[in-house]
Amino acid sequence: MARHKKGDSGLDAWANVVARFPWWVGVLLAVASYALLRQIAEAEPEPATELGQLSQLVSRQFVVGLAYVGQYLVPLVCLIGALMSWVQRRRAQQLVHDATQRSDGMAQMHWRDFEVLVGEHFRRQGMAVTETGGGGPDGGVDVIVRRGTDRYLVQCKHWRARRVGVEPVRELYGLIAAQRLAGGYVVTSGDFTEQARAFASGREIELLNGHTLQRGLRANATDPAFASTQPMALVPEAEARVAPPACPVCGAAMVHRQARTGANAGQAFWGCSQFATTRCRGTRPTSGA
Repeated sequence: MARHKKGDSGLDAWANVVARFPWWVGVLLAVASYALLRQIAEAEPEPATELGQLSQLVSRQFVVGLAYVGQYLVPLVCLIGALMSWVQRRRAQQLVHDATQRSDGMAQMHWRDFEVLVGEHFRRQGMAVTETGGGGPDGGVDVIVRRGTDRYLVQCKHWRARRVGVEPVRELYGLIAAQRLAGGYVVTSGDFTEQARAFASGREIELLNGHTLQRGLRANATDPAFASTQPMALVPEAEARVAPPACPVCGAAMVHRQARTGANAGQAFWGCSQFATTRCRGTRPTSGA
């Protein structure tokens, strides 16, 4: 996804904004902007009989002049943004294909491509994705994802040789708490230390290692229309399609989660969807829910 840079001109920035949407949105904007600006450019000026009207006429002619140029320039920028959007989605699809077909598909890719891959993973989970770019493989927040009114921060760690420790997880959790967001995710092409997993356990932050990310991408490649209500809880597809039960504690809808530590590590269960906001810890087993 295109990123806004300090050196971008206004037209570059607008093309980058358009590129954040599906390509057909840019095409519609191009058609709509051309029709509107052409109507303004072809408007007949009213004759001026007084000095005050003359000033208004000059201002109006200035606007008409801008519209005359803009009727061609603005649609062109929108079409460029639409093309950028199409190219970016094609690139993301190719990255997904490479990552799911090769055992080293994520470890060998560039860290920028890894960020695009992570963004595509969340997008295929039915979430709105904004790639911010952390400035490097060890940078800050790289992706912001949204589901409804909930916002989540995502930090990507493209580390090939070493495992992600507790410090990055703790720092991201601090950002989540400071901004009062629904939660966050740390995603790595490798794995996490036990200290990192222990810190994330019980908090509104999920850890996604390379193996789990690859499994999720493969599942969505098989059924791209399927979107989990809990992106990081990778559970069998048949269970994920079951209507969520009500929380036994507060009555709210529940979402699929996966235990990461303890005697039940790796097992799926139903968890309260309000955990991030009310700290409700209601759970149910997936079988017989």
